[in-house]
Amino acid sequence: MKYNRILLKLSGEALMGEKQYGIDPVRLEDYADEIKSIVEKNVQVAIVIGGGNIFRGLQGTTEGMDRVQGDYMGMLATVINSMALQAALEKIGVKTALLSSFQIGPVTELMSRRRAIEYLEQGKVVIISGGTGNPYFTTDSASVLRCVEIKADVFLKGTRVDGVYTADPEKDPEARKYKNISFEGAYEKQLKIMDLTAFTMCRENNLPIIVFNMNIKGNLKKVVTGDNIGTLVSN
Repeated sequence: MKYNRILLKLSGEALMGEKQYGIDPVRLEDYADEIKSIVEKNVQVAIVIGGGNIFRGLQGTTEGMDRVQGDYMGMLATVINSMALQAALEKIGVKTALLSSFQIGPVTELMSRRRAIEYLEQGKVVIISGGTGNPYFTTDSASVLRCVEIKADVFLKGTRVDGVYTADPEKDPEARKYKNISFEGAYEKQLKIMDLTAFTMCRENNLPIIVFNMNIKGNLKKVVTGDNIGTLVSN
């Protein structure tokens, strides 16, 4: 395996599958199977999931809601998604630990770097929910923060497209895919890989990013074994 410890970032929207909102159980099971395939290869796996399939803080502000309140609601949405993935993984025999930036009674444990690393070394999939615990930060920023904290080898951004393009490939048929690009090059070309706070944190901590299509069966294992799929962003 090329990478021994990874953090996988999944969007909340990815869990919708063919639905218009909420969680598609078929997509959830597919993701659980993909994750199990690399756990069986002794890869240490941490996961952060967004909450956009349930609620987005910014969406609330456009409808007149207080930004801080909306962001906290979005953080709670990530906990719901994380619980769903935890259930899907445990159903197929994968041991997990669910942590959160804020403790929710019997549901989650409070996130700490030491606790997360201890569970990873025990072979558990560590799902980290609740964002950063603070408003005004995206789940991209939260996931990079957790990635740096646990000293993961790579940040994997699982999306529905197969990498980073010169333009949105779903809108521009002439968009070209990058196999590799530097952080500096991505800055200069103003590529929207993730929010600027998260992207800068990756760059400053020399944390490589791989953007790949999570919806193609076997892709996660290919990325972890070092196959040249998706787009690698690095210094």
